[in-house]
Amino acid sequence: MFFVRLKETATHLSHQELYELRTRLKLPPFSEDTVLKVVDSHPDMIKRLYEEFQEMHHPRAYAERGHVLKNWEEETSLKRDIQCLDSPDAPPILLKFRLFNKHIVRTNFWKDVKQALAFRMDTSFLPEADYPERPYAILFTVGTNFTGFHARFADVARGGVRVVQSFTTQSYQRNRDTAFDEVYKLASTQNLKNKDIPEGGSKGVILLSKTDSREEANALTKSAFKAYIDSMLDVLLTDPRVVDRLGKEEVCFLGPDEHTGTGGLMDWAAMRAKERNAWFWKAFTTGKLPAMGGIPHDTYGMTTASIETYIHGILEKKNLKEEEVTRQLVGGPDGDLGSNALLKSNTKTTSIVDGSGVLHDPEGLDINELRRLAKRRFEGLQTSAMLYDEKLLSPMGFKVSQDDRDVVLPDGTAVASGFEFRGRFHLDPRGSADLFNPCGGRPASVTPFNVDKMFDEKGKPRFKFIVEGANVFITDEARRMLEERGVILFKDASTNKGGVTSSSHEVLAALAMTDEEFAEHMQVTDPSNPPAFYQTYVRQVMERIRENARLEFNALWEESLRTGKPRCDLTDVLSAKILRLNQDIHKSDSLWQDD
Repeated sequence: MFFVRLKETATHLSHQELYELRTRLKLPPFSEDTVLKVVDSHPDMIKRLYEEFQEMHHPRAYAERGHVLKNWEEETSLKRDIQCLDSPDAPPILLKFRLFNKHIVRTNFWKDVKQALAFRMDTSFLPEADYPERPYAILFTVGTNFTGFHARFADVARGGVRVVQSFTTQSYQRNRDTAFDEVYKLASTQNLKNKDIPEGGSKGVILLSKTDSREEANALTKSAFKAYIDSMLDVLLTDPRVVDRLGKEEVCFLGPDEHTGTGGLMDWAAMRAKERNAWFWKAFTTGKLPAMGGIPHDTYGMTTASIETYIHGILEKKNLKEEEVTRQLVGGPDGDLGSNALLKSNTKTTSIVDGSGVLHDPEGLDINELRRLAKRRFEGLQTSAMLYDEKLLSPMGFKVSQDDRDVVLPDGTAVASGFEFRGRFHLDPRGSADLFNPCGGRPASVTPFNVDKMFDEKGKPRFKFIVEGANVFITDEARRMLEERGVILFKDASTNKGGVTSSSHEVLAALAMTDEEFAEHMQVTDPSNPPAFYQTYVRQVMERIRENARLEFNALWEESLRTGKPRCDLTDVLSAKILRLNQDIHKSDSLWQDD
């Protein structure tokens, strides 16, 4: 069925959709074991590759040349000797090492003290067929217990940094294989989303090594994040032990994302940048605590403000009462979007899927109990859907922990693995509702390969409306399939920009004010009495978020009615047009010349 559908629509696939399908279908050309075997079998070649790396990037070699950069030599005896190796695997693998050597523009490899290795990469090595939109810059980091990437699509860009946790060997291998594709797609989506602000889009992903428990993963998250940040600063700031092949100053603006929005991590990163004399320290991270001059997204529900504006827009167009609309929520009371959705919405939540498991009641979950759980997050207490009071469930209601085994549901269904049940509950017919609101979960959870599960046996949509809170939870082609079969869907790049707008204004205040002005007008020393400027600024940012969301919702709704085109496509068209206009303005010499 899928391949018939794919054949019918193949001529209409965009570069992005082809990229997504390729991502789902491709396998790594060489396994990790094969790479290690090649390395072990050719120590002389590895030594020569290291010598080439050293000649290009070692500060001592740079100094001995009179601080003149060594030009890259494509045709060398090393390349010829690699190509002559009598092995089907060794030449292509070892030539990738040369490609790596060639495209590094900064590395902290020779710093005496470092928390992790960092390599700022020129992105011209990325094949256009695989990555149709080329990022402006890539950062690759390797730490004791993590591997990290950061991609940005403009010189001046901002976006969140997330930590990916894995609790089984299978999930770790899957996350490892897709880590770079994840950061690429997230950064690309962020770039489209950032059309309303001056900065381009970026995203960071920190993949932790497999852990046996959530507690271990949370502890490791802090140390990995700090090492990731410190190594990033190594290649952003001038240092005699870092050879600069880029030739220009760079800055990154980071924000909170999965597993980095709590525990003071954003505040720590800003203070660490200050300790290292980074001129941009106040603006380095957003979502900081008010005491640091931040506007925390979760405290004020900035992202939720834009998501709920889209939901209210749909309900107004369909003349529906909020209290009568059922909702399935992916992401629960322990997350920013999930907790704020529970606190700020009056829809009838029937299902919650979060990291702890699945909570479901076809009669509707108790709103007061859900809000109690959500408030625990803001009180600094541990919370999750599994803390829901079972006595409040109806006879057909249930909660299944991700750790459960061999559970029988009220309808008699046997659940062998709570972990597997949680991972696919958004595709389970029991989870049907009026509104599907993914505010968490893994990227590409709904694809052309499983989108049919979003419909019942008669082909009727299990959800009338989908408003995305999480980034790239649904792939582009799956979105189109949903819309073509009657689902009213608004995609992430339109709906969840509230945090983006808030962060941009936080950056603006940090860069525009002196340290003294920032301390007086933006840093909240007394939570019960914030500075007058801060209160006004936060209120105006919230008003801007809601107004932008209303304007874009109406534009997409009306244009879809006029043209018949899917709203998910129109989001991209609108973003592309605004970004192109922005680029044209930047390129205009006449606008920037003094009289």
